[in-house]
Amino acid sequence: MRHGHGWWLLAPALRLLVTVFIVPVGMMVPTSIRPYVPLVGITGGFTLRHYVKLLTDSYYLEIIGRTLALGFIVTGSTLVAGYPVAFFLARTRSRWRNWLTIMVIFPLMLNLVVRTFGWIALLAPNGLVNQALQASGVAHEPVKLLFNFAGVLIGLTHIFLPFMVLVLIGAIQNIPHDVEDAARVLGASWGSAFLRVTLPLSTPGILSGSILVFVLTISALVTPRLLGGPTYQVMSTLIYDEFLQRLNWPAGSAQSLLLTVMVLTLVYLSGRLARRMGTSA
Repeated sequence: MRHGHGWWLLAPALRLLVTVFIVPVGMMVPTSIRPYVPLVGITGGFTLRHYVKLLTDSYYLEIIGRTLALGFIVTGSTLVAGYPVAFFLARTRSRWRNWLTIMVIFPLMLNLVVRTFGWIALLAPNGLVNQALQASGVAHEPVKLLFNFAGVLIGLTHIFLPFMVLVLIGAIQNIPHDVEDAARVLGASWGSAFLRVTLPLSTPGILSGSILVFVLTISALVTPRLLGGPTYQVMSTLIYDEFLQRLNWPAGSAQSLLLTVMVLTLVYLSGRLARRMGTSA
């Protein structure tokens, strides 16, 4: 095969990317700069008012900040909860390893709406969690775990935890055992070998899993709407309301483009960070 002909192998994937992503996003660009008049609809002319409101109005800035905070906290919680699980599954030689891995990915086989309604039943004022807290004496009255940040955080952490675990398993399995054994032979304790050898070498997996979970979190719609309620807004629910309830397509397009830019910027910066870490290593 002559040099350059390998690019034809990417043609189906590139065509799919252009069709389902670039073209729809490109169509939102002219829509986002069109004026919108309530009870009238989209009118003629051009305006940047929708972008100005997003970047200056305290209401929209609060929603953007809440979305980013939710993304970072869910990413951190899935990393903290998922790394020990991934490390165990990557290192164990137990005959139950395959079944334990299936238990990790089993929630992915259930419908997202079903899992979210399951959390509604657990976190409701009279749900199992509040009943357990009151029965154990931890709380004397129901704790508010629905229609707020706590409920959305718990639901999204549970939903996206398998993604983090699966990425980390592959990264940890790629770490040569000889490197860890060499550290132990040279006198490093198990904890020191983990902190100085295993954890740094698994950084690419941590970065990849964090990017995946963060992007999925800030773009999630069903779980924030059901667990957060109609009054708890993040970027995805705000965009949904603009398009389908207020019928303000220009504002929804501007918000969608802003969310897309946020995601692409994160991916770009993460790629730069990964390349820099690889070069320094």
